[in-house]
Amino acid sequence: MNLPAGISQDSLLEALRPLCWGAADILRAYARAEQPPHGFSRALSVDNGGEGPVSAADLAVNQWLLDGLRSAFPDAGWTLLSEETAKEQLTDGEPLPAEWLWILDPLDGTKDFLQGTGEYAVHLALVQGQRPVLGVVLLPEADELWFGVVGDGSWCENRSGMRSPVRFSDRSAEGELIMVASRSHRDDRLERLIAALPLAGSKSVGSVGCKVATILRGETDLYISLSGKSAPKDWDMAAPEAVLLAAGGAFTHADGRPLAYNTGDVRQAGCLIASHGKAHAALEQRAARAMETIDPGFQV
Repeated sequence: MNLPAGISQDSLLEALRPLCWGAADILRAYARAEQPPHGFSRALSVDNGGEGPVSAADLAVNQWLLDGLRSAFPDAGWTLLSEETAKEQLTDGEPLPAEWLWILDPLDGTKDFLQGTGEYAVHLALVQGQRPVLGVVLLPEADELWFGVVGDGSWCENRSGMRSPVRFSDRSAEGELIMVASRSHRDDRLERLIAALPLAGSKSVGSVGCKVATILRGETDLYISLSGKSAPKDWDMAAPEAVLLAAGGAFTHADGRPLAYNTGDVRQAGCLIASHGKAHAALEQRAARAMETIDPGFQV
């Protein structure tokens, strides 16, 4: 993996492990109405303004991750961007002037977190230019820490550091595939698109990180994101994409275009397909064709 000068892959992964498990401790405490560690406030206050709920848990993990990365690598030539700091950092239409950019989502699936489903995740992605080179997806309630080093593979670790491999399913024929779908972001267009695909079944899961983990475990085979009034953002997609890609899966627009990050527009709009890669081109073609009927003129 290509990294900024003076930083090795081993030293980076070594620093990320305690940082991620510390984030898990904070989130699990808030989820159980317990006192979170590291001096964070116990009250789980929630601000429902803006594009979605932001809780004290989001903000605590945000501070924990930013402080941790800065103190572990004080001289690294990278920029840190998180969902919680994006408003101050970003100017619409202007990419951040950074070759190396961390894109963080301290709590992906805030609604699920607040509802107690356990389907929430922490995302960390290191992007070079407009493409991810490293992705980390932490699932606190599953005790899973997924790493993906693009070009070098993906794996899962538990708290004691035991590794388990990615286990994509063997399902490859279109009629066999199982889809993982969003719990909350669904509209009539997505329902029609799902109906147009020859699937064996689907399951609903919150958080993009949790969804992609179901593909990595072989429980499901594909995920589709279809933007409407709102769209997922860079921090929703970058880390899960990196882990899936490093494992040999695929994550593209329905017309085959790769996702791009730090473009000056953080919205990941369009019809995006993530899969284990075994029937990806056929899925792209079917989805693109279906969207021509469902929403003519929609940019997939």
